[in-house]
Amino acid sequence: MAIPEIVWLRRDLRMADQAALLAASSCGAPVIPVYVLDDETPRHRRRGGASRWWLHHSLASLDAALRSRGSRLILRRGSSDAVLAQLASETGARTVHALHHYEPWWRNAERAVAKSLDLNLHHGNYLAPPGSVLTGSGTPFRIYTPFWRALAKRMPPPAPMPAPDRIPAPDVWPASDRLEDWNLLPTRPDWAGGLRDQWTPDEAGAGESLAAFADHARRYDEERNLPSIEGSSRLSPHLHFGEVSPAAVWHAVADAGGSVETFLGELGWRDYAQNVIAQFPDYSARNYRERFDALEWRDPERDEHAAEDLAAWQKGLTGYPIVDAGMRQLWVSGWMHNRVRMIAASFLIKHLLIDWRHGERWFWDTLVDADYASNGVNWQWVAGTGVDSNMFPRIMAPLVQSEKFEAASYIRQWVPELAGLPDAQIHDPPDNLRPPGYPAKIVGHKQARERAMAAYAKLKT
Repeated sequence: MAIPEIVWLRRDLRMADQAALLAASSCGAPVIPVYVLDDETPRHRRRGGASRWWLHHSLASLDAALRSRGSRLILRRGSSDAVLAQLASETGARTVHALHHYEPWWRNAERAVAKSLDLNLHHGNYLAPPGSVLTGSGTPFRIYTPFWRALAKRMPPPAPMPAPDRIPAPDVWPASDRLEDWNLLPTRPDWAGGLRDQWTPDEAGAGESLAAFADHARRYDEERNLPSIEGSSRLSPHLHFGEVSPAAVWHAVADAGGSVETFLGELGWRDYAQNVIAQFPDYSARNYRERFDALEWRDPERDEHAAEDLAAWQKGLTGYPIVDAGMRQLWVSGWMHNRVRMIAASFLIKHLLIDWRHGERWFWDTLVDADYASNGVNWQWVAGTGVDSNMFPRIMAPLVQSEKFEAASYIRQWVPELAGLPDAQIHDPPDNLRPPGYPAKIVGHKQARERAMAAYAKLKT
């Protein structure tokens, strides 16, 4: 009986351009694809509710795709190294194929797996392997712009590989958990109606989103900041779960012309974020600029007023329509427009003077595209605490941003209390036109700016 080989799947839930699956399938040996629901290795970084909803549907679709090629997906739960060792013992497998992952817990898991099994790691989740784009002196980049220049010189990435036509199966399949028993879907209550309306979480859904975006990728720079027309790609959750490879995205849009180069730079930012956490594994939990450790944040765990403000921000009840629209979009759909993410993040950090890590954890729990590297790098960029970041004194004016980026229709969609206001007033409704139930501003812009700058000034003394 031929010895099978294991394909260990994580954030790479696709058939096409999946180097680990293709390598195992080409060996001629039986292949056992397995997904391990590992909440033990990440510990406090276990997936949030929105990500778990997405994961359920993506796994169900992947299993169907594997079955159409004579295979199936084995589901197991527990610590990855222990589960894979047990599966190898049951089946006689000695070799595991997987794509490289760079979150610190996955790097730890890979080391643990390699102690007992022959672990073959392949590339394919990024445009270039994190850590491979280096300065002239051979060190990793810390600043995005020179990183992107160096990465762009290595582009395009290799053409994406097609999915295998057939996957060799073992004579006897090992036991598998039932996906339904993992309880990844919310039931009491079922809060996922907005997610179901907005997303198709699988490889086919990724293809549909990519095809839709390719039609207007050439206008990306002109439209990406306009939340009312949704000019962004909406590919981030599909990329995060590996339902489409970045190489496939690049090749689908690179020749679109116009301002598509701006979008390609955003793909490069995704690579950049992974390079940051490869250098600084705790980046999403610790200020890179250590002097910010002394900033006198308002602490929601000790200050009841700060706790009330944090809750108002989370619920979209700040009295700032553009912020509230973004936070409500997040709660309903598991996603938020990129420009609005920056506005909402800046508001929490600088208007409310609440530590960016409270926002990072809220996004981790509520985003369908919650990505350890991108989430942390983006929050530290806004906070001014990161290795490459905006300056803290650059404080976004949300009311100005809302008008500048023509967010009236976006606000009407997500803050229906304000739907009857004209464009001239919806960005900053005067007190006498605020409908009943819509709150007054929880802090004035001038007051908030002065408070933030006073706290920042203390760092320089």
